[in-house]
Amino acid sequence: MRAEYNFSKGKRGALVSPKGKTRITIYIDDSVLNEFRARAERVGAGYQTMMNEVLKAFLEKNEKPVTAAVLRQIIREELPQASRPTRRLTGRAKTARR
Repeated sequence: MRAEYNFSKGKRGALVSPKGKTRITIYIDDSVLNEFRARAERVGAGYQTMMNEVLKAFLEKNEKPVTAAVLRQIIREELPQASRPTRRLTGRAKTARR
């Protein structure tokens, strides 16, 4: 064993960083965390892996943003004909109608 070691070029942190993953700190409700842990134990998987899979599935399902066209379509489907607002006549259309 040496009397002294030179750590001047040493780096802090993990020696090998996992590729494609980042360590973060987040706050999760206790009830949600307990449920994931219980489900993971039943299946025999890790709860963090299960949470990651659920988040991926959510992102894939909701990949497309809601555009104005999609929103208009949803409103047309959801609002019955009777409750739709009528168009107000303005300018020329008013005078032509008289």
